[in-house]
Amino acid sequence: MRITILTYLEKEDDPHFDEVVPQVARALRRGGHTVSILGVHGDVRKLISGLTRRKPDLVFNLMESFGDSYLGASDVIGLLDMLGLWYTGGGPGEYYLQEDKALTKKLLAFEGLKYPDFAVFTQDANLETGGNLRMPLFVKPLRMDASIGIGAKSLVHNTMDMMKRVIAIHEQVHDAALAEEYIEGREFYVGVLGNQNPQAFPPIEMDFSGLPDDKPHVLGDRAKWRKDSAEYKGTRAVLADIPDELRAQLQKVSRDAYRALRVRDYGRVDLRLTDTNQIYVIEVNASCYLEESSEFATAAAAAGLDYPALINKIVDLAVERYKQNQGRRRRRKQEATEKAASV
Repeated sequence: MRITILTYLEKEDDPHFDEVVPQVARALRRGGHTVSILGVHGDVRKLISGLTRRKPDLVFNLMESFGDSYLGASDVIGLLDMLGLWYTGGGPGEYYLQEDKALTKKLLAFEGLKYPDFAVFTQDANLETGGNLRMPLFVKPLRMDASIGIGAKSLVHNTMDMMKRVIAIHEQVHDAALAEEYIEGREFYVGVLGNQNPQAFPPIEMDFSGLPDDKPHVLGDRAKWRKDSAEYKGTRAVLADIPDELRAQLQKVSRDAYRALRVRDYGRVDLRLTDTNQIYVIEVNASCYLEESSEFATAAAAAGLDYPALINKIVDLAVERYKQNQGRRRRRKQEATEKAASV
C-alpha cells in the first residue's frame, strides 16, 4: 500500500522529525509498503494539500499536537475523517475520551474498574475544597499527555499545596487541574493490540529503586525527558517478574479498560498495584508512543512481535477494521433496498 506517516513539526519550516518517524518508516518499508512522510506544524492548508497530493491508501497517524495547541490531535483526526482517509488509531471521539482524564474515570466506573477518586478544578472553580479526597493527592493537568505539567510538586500532602498546584496548572499549562488520590504501590504498563479480540502484552514495571529517597515514585516530565536529571537516571522500565496469576489479572484489567475507552488498533494502560493487590487504572493511552525502545515495543517483543512485525500488524488491524465497516455498510444498504422493494 501507499502509506503516509503523518507527524508533528515543532515549527512549520523545521525538517526534523521525532525519532519514532524514521523507525516506523523503515518498518513499513520492510513490510513492502511505499512510504511517504508528511510533517506539519499548524498549517491546515499544507496538511490537506500534502495528503491530497500523496493520495495514501492509509495514513499512519503519529500526530499528537497541532500548531501551538497540545490538544489539536483530535481535530486533525476529524479532518482525516472528512477527507475520507483511512488511518491508524482511534477516531476524534475515541481520542477525546482518553484525552479527558475525568471522562476516562467515569467510563471506568461504569465498567466496575478501580481508579483513584478525584476532583476536577477548572479555571473558574472554587479552590477551597477537594471534596472528600484523602491526602496525599496527585495533581496534574486534566487533558495533557507526555507528563506535561507533572513533576515532584504534583504530589501534595495538604490543601494549601493542592491549591498552589492547581493554580500553577491553570496559569502555566492553561488546562483544568485533576486532583486524584495518590495510589502508593508498584507501577505497571500493559500494552494492548487489536480490536475485536485485543491481545494484552506482558506487563512492564517501572523500577523506581534508583531514585533519591526524597523523590516521589512518579514518572514526571524530568524522568521522561531530562536525561541529565536524577529522576531520569533513577528510573527504568523492566519486564515485570511477577506470578502468572498476577500477570493475568493485570492483563484482564487492561483489556477491560482498553475496551471501555473504545481504543482502536493499539494502546497502553497504566496501572498501580497496592500492597493488598488492588489494581487501579491510572491512565489509558490510545495510540501510545511507538519508539523502538518504548515500553509498548519492549512488551510486544516479549510477546514474540519484533518491531517491524508490530508496526505492520497495526497497519493490518486498521485496514481490517475499515474493510469490516465497509462490509457492514454494504449489508445495511442492501437490506434497506430489499425492504423498500418489498413494500
